[in-house]
Amino acid sequence: MGVGYIINKYVEQARNLQPDLFPEQVTPHVFRHSKAMHLLEANVNIIYIRDLLGHVSVQTTEIYAKTSPVAKRKALEKASKEVLPGSTYSKEKETELLTWLKELV
Repeated sequence: MGVGYIINKYVEQARNLQPDLFPEQVTPHVFRHSKAMHLLEANVNIIYIRDLLGHVSVQTTEIYAKTSPVAKRKALEKASKEVLPGSTYSKEKETELLTWLKELV
């Protein structure tokens, strides 16, 4: 509860400055999940990640491996260089698209 209180206190302060950068809820678990994803993306052995998180089974930790967008992107890039072509949008169109997508959330 104490860690959650501190996180909420500082997230609220930061949200006042940059409201678009923060999801509605930031919990201690968000930090735990993010760290596990960063370790996975840095090619740290999943057994070490399991131990750090305190999971009994590596199957629980494998959930992180299945949700990694970076891992998925690397696999697609490895499979075919043509899967992810360069952007065909002008900088103006790209900014317009990103603004539209932000408004959806």
